[in-house]
Amino acid sequence: MNKKSILIAASLGFVQLTISQLANAQDSLQLKDVVITATKNDQKQSQTGKVVTIISKEVLERSHGKSLPELLNEQAGILVSGATGNPGQNKSVFFRGAASGYTVVLIDGIVQNDPSGNGGAFDLRQFSIDQIDHIEILRGGQSTIYGSDAVAGVINIITKKAGPKGNTIYGVASAGSYESYKGTIGLNGRVEGFSYNINYTHNKTDGISEAAAPVGSTAAMDKDGFKADGVNANFGIQLDKNFSVNPFLRYFYGNYKIDEDAFTDGSPDNHSILKQFSGGVNSIYKFNTGKVTLNYSYETTSNDAQTTFMGFPSNYSSNGRINIVDLFYNQKINDKLDLLVGVDNRAVKLISGSNSPKTNIFAAYGSLFLHDLSIFNLEVGGRYNKHDQYGENYTYTITPSINIIKEIKLFGTVSTAFKVPTLSMLFGQFGANLNLKPERSQNYEAGANFSFADEKFNLRLVAFKRNITDAIIAPASNGYNYINLTSEQKAKGFEIEPAVNLGVFNFNGYYAFVKGGDGQVDYLIRRPKHTFGLNAGVHATQNLYVSANYRYFGKRFDTNYGTGMVEELSYYKLLSAYAEYALFNKNVKIFFDAKNILNEKYNEFIGYSTMGFNFNAGVSFNIR
Repeated sequence: MNKKSILIAASLGFVQLTISQLANAQDSLQLKDVVITATKNDQKQSQTGKVVTIISKEVLERSHGKSLPELLNEQAGILVSGATGNPGQNKSVFFRGAASGYTVVLIDGIVQNDPSGNGGAFDLRQFSIDQIDHIEILRGGQSTIYGSDAVAGVINIITKKAGPKGNTIYGVASAGSYESYKGTIGLNGRVEGFSYNINYTHNKTDGISEAAAPVGSTAAMDKDGFKADGVNANFGIQLDKNFSVNPFLRYFYGNYKIDEDAFTDGSPDNHSILKQFSGGVNSIYKFNTGKVTLNYSYETTSNDAQTTFMGFPSNYSSNGRINIVDLFYNQKINDKLDLLVGVDNRAVKLISGSNSPKTNIFAAYGSLFLHDLSIFNLEVGGRYNKHDQYGENYTYTITPSINIIKEIKLFGTVSTAFKVPTLSMLFGQFGANLNLKPERSQNYEAGANFSFADEKFNLRLVAFKRNITDAIIAPASNGYNYINLTSEQKAKGFEIEPAVNLGVFNFNGYYAFVKGGDGQVDYLIRRPKHTFGLNAGVHATQNLYVSANYRYFGKRFDTNYGTGMVEELSYYKLLSAYAEYALFNKNVKIFFDAKNILNEKYNEFIGYSTMGFNFNAGVSFNIR
């Protein structure tokens, strides 16, 4: 029996087991009461018309065999390019059909950026699943609150914090295909007025060749593995009942083997070394009916690459630094009305070659939140931005929602968003253009949420439309120099997300459709029109949990690096299975995760390899 047959058989067995367990269903959590911190107003889901997805702590604890890009790739409307490729390969987030770089990543509510890169996007390889408590995903334009790049959505990663009083040691150790090993060890604790959480993760794999062998070639391709280490530390100091100071430190080091190009194996010495450090503080002072929050972050990122081009060595080094200060005030005006006002300043510097350009972005923003006014909720906000290179721009958000009855909510949003040109685009060594304007988007969103039987059965329907003007591209026809596109980039689509939670049995799925173009072509590069996913899990016994996941990614277009022509790629499917057994009052868990790409050759004609069957097995523990 081959590996594909084993997975299919296991999945069929899982379905039989699921049916037999439905009679033991238990009540589920009330998701409408979950507080969303990424809105900066600590709103309940029932009080906001924004489209929010929560990846819970429980889901993350059952994802030790996955990377963060793989987990995000399972969400409706999100495609992470490279998630099914070599583990060390660059990962790019495509959110609702938007290009890479149009999604903001937050860590504990603080914007993350990589000034050393062309697109400025945060590198998802830097964060391990084992360091995360839960994740909040906000769909649609969010620039009113988070400024540049929040065009398609926001991903807020909430890190693990201290637990109850006392000390806890926790960790994860796993091994799997391609000589992969990962280990995390952490310590947290809480005493009167002080808490802490410190963890360290080491990750290593031999991987596979990033470049695919040319069609008909029998040449052996070198494996492109990586070694990575990450430290995450956060502390909580409660100075009095109203005033808290929460410092944090993070460090990441990754050494990645890379190939020369598509279809071209690189020298064994080819590598990319990524280093990232961030430190800062979150401070909160509470009043009777309000609070002041200060977020400060200093981040430095360096990327040193040694490659070969046409057989000759080529080295590249860049270093980016960013200082972020975000000060905002929340005021509860009355039981129905809340106010948010804030200022945000970002000082960015790039060191690349002999250049050391820098820029500054200042912003002031505010929002009014009207909630629980009979059946009506409304958020209205605006933002003023001043960039020391291109000048000023403005954004706004209007988000109404109506709770027709407890089980049915209608919602919608009209908003604008923007993306500033990065320092590389303005001052970099290749294709720089000081006359670039910010990219601007007009966003529309509308939908309905249905929830029945105390949230045991849920369904969310959302449609969206996004028009981007002044998009920044570097076309070959312009010598690969950056310019603002004169035509609009348009995208529209919808998402359908059903979910069932019956205690011992849970099921969720999605179907997402997106269509777009830039006025010259009517397709999106690397982004399929159709994606579909199903996930089902069951507590087979008190200690045993099993689940299966199926995803379909439809046909899409990409560049054939052999001919330079844009061609249509085939669809592919991904099937995975997970099992977990708890021991010692559930303080120790043994887990196994396996996945396989069906139609795994779908990607190789563009010159890059994809993972076939692979697995991870390990143990997690939590000891007090």
